[in-house]
Formats: sequence, structure tokens, C-alpha cells
Amino acid sequence: MPLTLGIDIGTTKTCALALENETGEVVALGHADTPSADPGPLAVGRREFDPDAMAEAAASALRRCVGRLGARAGEVVGLAFTGQQHGGLLVDADLRPLTPFINWQDGRGGEPAPGGGTWLESADARVGPEAWRVTGCRLASGYLGLTLHWLVRRGSLPGCARACFITDYLGALLTGGEPVTDPTMAASSGLLDVRRRAWSAPLLEALGLSEGLLPPLREAGEPLGSLTVEWARRTGLPSGLPLFVGLGDNQAGFLGSVPSANGSELVNVGTGAQVARWSAEPPPPEADLPPELEIRPYPGAGVLVVYAEVSGGRSYAALHGLFRSLLEGFGVPVAKEQVYARMAELAAQAPPGAGGLLCDSRFAGTRSAPSHRGSLTGLSEANLTAGHLARAVLEGMAASLHDGSSAITRLVGHPPVSLIGAGNGFRRNPLLAQILSEQFALPVALPPQSEEAALGAAMAAGWGAAHGGPRA
Repeated sequence: MPLTLGIDIGTTKTCALALENETGEVVALGHADTPSADPGPLAVGRREFDPDAMAEAAASALRRCVGRLGARAGEVVGLAFTGQQHGGLLVDADLRPLTPFINWQDGRGGEPAPGGGTWLESADARVGPEAWRVTGCRLASGYLGLTLHWLVRRGSLPGCARACFITDYLGALLTGGEPVTDPTMAASSGLLDVRRRAWSAPLLEALGLSEGLLPPLREAGEPLGSLTVEWARRTGLPSGLPLFVGLGDNQAGFLGSVPSANGSELVNVGTGAQVARWSAEPPPPEADLPPELEIRPYPGAGVLVVYAEVSGGRSYAALHGLFRSLLEGFGVPVAKEQVYARMAELAAQAPPGAGGLLCDSRFAGTRSAPSHRGSLTGLSEANLTAGHLARAVLEGMAASLHDGSSAITRLVGHPPVSLIGAGNGFRRNPLLAQILSEQFALPVALPPQSEEAALGAAMAAGWGAAHGGPRA
């Protein structure tokens, strides 16, 4: 029975998944840690990764997945990619990296630019205040469009360079071809015309960029090339295996989580967090798009209206770091997972409302307000406990996500009819699903498969293997 593979290059973890397309059964998984950002001599707020180390992590995840398939490895008929959006790197004509991979968490857009203001403000001034009506999003630090502006203005953009996303880079390595992207990834740069599903020539001109700098566009599931002999050896897959164009992790996670796109809302909590709802058509260009929302192309047809939170599970991880450092400071070293488990227990014992303790959990700011910082209010002697703090952070996360959902409802004109919770934030914190359900007044359904984005990529490979292109 035919199998397809999907690989998800996440911020902290890389996953390969094998899908039996006829039954929808996930038959094997392989994981590897995504290499950490290079600390080096980086300025505070920079997030740079070694792209070749990331490719090696992808190869490791694929090897482990293929090893678990055993004799069924011969049934694999295709592979597609997904991964973290927004960030990118530059390569030369021989696919040698000219820059690190600069990811979505990068903060250089907030650094001072020549002539005053920040690099983000410099880019915004060039594209104009209405650019978001074309792109469906506002430029933000960590977006490829802003990073390219930073490189151009500093005179650091090599003439032979080609920009690409990390999924494009991996696809080119495995096929020996050129980097190719799809509209779902391209839109995350802030440079795509989301209604035309094509690069926006006026925005590129405004930022001093050429379309030749950017990867060509194909739809998810279209043929990409064949696996080279070298990468067949490194992954355990057969050389010549068909590879297909992938998609962004937000759209892949939606595809791999939501049984019916129409009326369902996906809340995904990982390092960051997103609320997403599908629409057959993008809002008209004259519609008012709140700064916290984005319009993102969906594979094949339609768009996702997305509220994207920079913090997400990152905020809960920050509290975990505080607890762990306090314990170690008092000479009580505790394993990472033990601390998380105890936090969950204590948060569940704290009362709803955390005894009046309120948390704005946007500790890392927001895309529209990077300098915003979180807060704790309502502290008292009674609620200054580990359990109240943990519950307050979870309730703050849920409140922020509910605000995002309400903004989507105001834009599209109707509330969601079902709520799907995805990501490790839910799987490691059942209490978060309970709190979110109370906020939304809807039950939260969790997908049976924990690797939703990798599953979505494997489904895209399935479309390609069956039809040579995206879904109708």
C-alpha cells in the first residue's frame, strides 16, 4: 500500500512521518533535535542557525523514520516538506549558504537604522502604509522581506545570491535542483501578492529587490525533482524517489489537524501560537485588517485568516526556566520534564482565575508591537505560589488566543463552529485545553496525531504522487 513521507523542520524539533494514504494511518515517525541557534558573537535578539546542521537533523529524522518502516520502506512513493515560516537564508548558484538561516524569532528589525528609526520602520516607510492590503500581512522582524531589506541597505547582499526558506533549501539539497517555494511559504516573507499568489513587483521595487533574488513559485504537491544518490545514502530512501513542493507549517498543521476546513478553527500552541480559520476567498482589499491578523494562502485554494502570537508556549517555558533556576540556586537540581510535570499538577490545583492573579503572557512582545512586554497584576500573599503563577500564565495565553479568535470573527462575520487544539502546548498541558474551552465556550478536540504539520506535508506528497499537483 503506497506510503508518503512528510518532514517538518520546526524551531526546536524536526520530525519525519510516514503516512499510509489510503487509510490515513501514520505508520512510522522519526525525530531529531533542530540545532540550536548559534550563540557566537551575536547581538542580543539575533536568531541565526547553521542551515547545513538543520539539513543533517532532517536527514537523521528521515533515517529513523525509514528504519522504523522496515520492509515497508519500499512502498514510499513521495516526500514533501514543511517547516517554520517567515525566516530565510541566502545561497549561491551552487547552493552554498552565504548567510546563516535567520529565523522568525530574529529581532534585528528593531535595531536602529541609519537616519533614525528602526529597520522595520525604514522598510515600512518604503513599502507604504497600505502594503498589507496586497500582502495580507504587515512586515515584522524575522520576516524574510525585512531581512533582505536589512542586507540591501547595509550593502551586504551578494550579487550572486538567491534567497530561500529552510524548506526550499532542504528540497534543493535533496534533489540537486534550485530552491523552489510555494505561495504559503512565500506569503510569510511579506512580499507576496496573496490574491494573485505571485511576488509583488511594486513591493520588491520599493525595497530595492529583484524577483530573480527570490525562489520561483509552484503550488504545494507539484513535482520538485528526484532524490539524489548522495541523499538516498544519507536518508536510507531509494535514489530517484519523487519529491514534491511543500508548504508552510501553519497551513500544513491546519491540513493535518482539521477534518473539515469549513467552520473549524485551529488553535496551535508550540513555541509560538496561532489561531487559524479557513475562508474560500480572501477579504476584499478594502477590508480593514487589524494589525494582529494575517491573510495566508492555503494550498490549492482559499486562505487562512490567522492570528499569530510570538510567545505561545515560549511564555510557559520562560516560567519553567524561572522555577528550574530557583531550584538549582537552592541546590536542588531537577530534570526539565519533572519541572514541567509538577507545574501542570500545581496549576490544576489552583482555582480558576488563579486567585485574582492576572497575567499578560506576551512576554516577547507581538509582531505588531515588538516592544510590548507581559505583566502580572493582582499579586497577593495568597496567590504568590507556583501553582497560581502557572495557572495565570496558561489563562493569559488562552485569553490572548480568544482575543485573536474574536478578531477573526469580526473580520469574516461568523464565529467558529468547532475548535481543534494542536501542538505540544496542548499535549503536555491538558489544563490548557480545559481553560481554552471555557474561554471559547466550545469543546476542544485534539487530533489523534501529534505531528500535525508533518502529517500535512505527507498529505501534500500524497496529492503529488496521485495527481501531480495540489488538491482541487
